[in-house]
Amino acid sequence: MRSNRPFSRSCIKIAVRLLLGRSRAHVQDWFPGLKIERATADRKGAIRYRGKLVGHLTSSRALEAKSSRVLIVGSGPSIAQCDLTRAEEYSCLLLNGAVHLFPAVIAKPLAVAIEDERFVWRHFDLMKRIPAGCVCLLSVSVIRAICELDSTWLRDKPIILIDNLRKPYGLPRRDAAELRKRSHVRLSEDGAIGFSEDPSAGIFQAGSVAVSATQFAVAWKPRVIGFVGIDISNADEPRYYETTDKAYSGIITAQKWIIDHLVMARSIAVESGIEIANYSPVSALIEVGFGYDPTFAKTD
Repeated sequence: MRSNRPFSRSCIKIAVRLLLGRSRAHVQDWFPGLKIERATADRKGAIRYRGKLVGHLTSSRALEAKSSRVLIVGSGPSIAQCDLTRAEEYSCLLLNGAVHLFPAVIAKPLAVAIEDERFVWRHFDLMKRIPAGCVCLLSVSVIRAICELDSTWLRDKPIILIDNLRKPYGLPRRDAAELRKRSHVRLSEDGAIGFSEDPSAGIFQAGSVAVSATQFAVAWKPRVIGFVGIDISNADEPRYYETTDKAYSGIITAQKWIIDHLVMARSIAVESGIEIANYSPVSALIEVGFGYDPTFAKTD
């Protein structure tokens, strides 16, 4: 198993935590060199790296579902059992390695979402296939990692920021008491599980970009949100696009945390009249009541 990030980044992560403490340890996400000006509903934001303008941010409110169904497409092994050539154009939100489906299977994705910088370090060549004009949902650390490798990559793509409500860009860590003051935040009683009803103000991260993507999808208000390749239970197997030399995944370790967030998201989506469907025959979501819908099952 190969390293997922340069040794220098691991050193920066440790040093920042030691120097700034837990409340500001996430400064390492944008240090050194990255500065972000947030987008608003009527104005684009800016991405600057080492003083140079390298891209622009777009408000998440500017992107709407272009079909009645949004498919959140992961790269779990079960994706090999699904036929996404039947998906509508601009309905698929591709997560991480699901970019591999472009363009042969999914020629016109709705957007791409990447939140773990380790994916950038390991699979930047795969990311290069993302076309100009494709909307990309990216976390702060992912944007900084891209800038370290090739800042020109950002120039021709609308970028929507995935900002962590608990550890926001440019601000100290927020505790549950502070989060509860925000009208768009839904928190479990113990504060461990959260959901944002306004992704433009930040989202709750929970060990899988699927959790973040779901918060954006609910805000877009489609008729149906479907999960494809969000297996979780077999995440330590190679993704469908990998060999046995697979990337490290923390999904198994964080499985309960991820599922609890998705269960909360399902409940909030239903409140808004949105149907939630699972289209993967192998998924931990089945065990918590998401069921299985064979709409995209491959046929012989």
